[in-house]
Amino acid sequence: MSHLSLARVDKFYGRVDHGVHAVQNVSMDIEKGEIVALLGSSGCGKTSTLRMIAGFEEASRGTIALAGREVHTLPPVRRNVAMAFEGYSLYPPLTVRQNIAFALKSAKLGKTEVDARVAEVAQLLEIEDILDRYPSSISGGQQQRASLGRALIREADLHLLDEPMGQLEPQLRAVLRGRIKHFVKERGYTAILVTHDQTEANALADRIAVMEGGVLQQFGTPSMIKERPANLFTGTFVGEPPMNVFTARVAGDDGRIVLELPEGVTLAYPAGAFTDDVRRTIRAKGDIVIGIRPYSVRRAESGVEATVAVNQWLGDQTHIAADFAGGIIVLVEHDRTVLEPGRTIAVEIDPAALHIFDAATGIALAHGMELA
Repeated sequence: MSHLSLARVDKFYGRVDHGVHAVQNVSMDIEKGEIVALLGSSGCGKTSTLRMIAGFEEASRGTIALAGREVHTLPPVRRNVAMAFEGYSLYPPLTVRQNIAFALKSAKLGKTEVDARVAEVAQLLEIEDILDRYPSSISGGQQQRASLGRALIREADLHLLDEPMGQLEPQLRAVLRGRIKHFVKERGYTAILVTHDQTEANALADRIAVMEGGVLQQFGTPSMIKERPANLFTGTFVGEPPMNVFTARVAGDDGRIVLELPEGVTLAYPAGAFTDDVRRTIRAKGDIVIGIRPYSVRRAESGVEATVAVNQWLGDQTHIAADFAGGIIVLVEHDRTVLEPGRTIAVEIDPAALHIFDAATGIALAHGMELA
């Protein structure tokens, strides 16, 4: 049995079937000790999902079970869930130390143990120097870390972290990601993280739930989501720089596959470049969308022509954007590359690195040599 299970959960704001359908038929099973990230843009339904799990929002339909109990009808206080809020929600009359320790009051622990646990969490989050200050006297980033500390200090059935590091500077955020993941894993906590930052999701989570428009688009490991996106949305949303995409018409004979792109650009591949199943599938569709990660596009002596539009050196890699097939193709090189805008280059697109999607539905058809 899964530690946390969401079964066909819906959230309507307003009347059921008539209001805003913020979360649509979401089902998800999360194992004990697993860290899961709810990843998506603003308004995608991830925070509404988190708040239904916590009990701050009522599920319009469906069930939520935690640690063997159905909890969707229980008030928050009876769910045994610890939560770090995006808006901090610290108690103004209490010091940071008292805010963090507040969660332990019901456990009736001795002062020595409480002090030791507060000190441990404070050191983890680098807030030892503000423990005796009040929330109104510290920065937003410090308040966010105090809120995070108040959640992490609890031994709960589930830890919910809503954009827990959004106010922190990048260097501190990078350090804390590793520390927090180790802290959570070492204690066997089960945690759900809400974020719009894919770097944060990849660094912290065992699995990622990608959401858009209230719909769960894909739920899988970070590598699965990047290497085998379930649909065009996930393929283009996850990955930096974003996936290059182009519409294409499938043609060719004698087993060859020819992809006809806009403005007369063609990509021709021999029979052995795709399996029989992939060839049959994409021929049957006719109209498809192809995707290629920027890291998989290569410059070559001969290939398909593209015209350099922008060439940026980012300190550790070069991003080249070139006019190609009526759009822009981006490629990444790890050396510093000098290419003037307007210069013609030749690019190679390896069929093994292609992601192929249904043009009508956006559903993935194939990834390289394999069917999706």
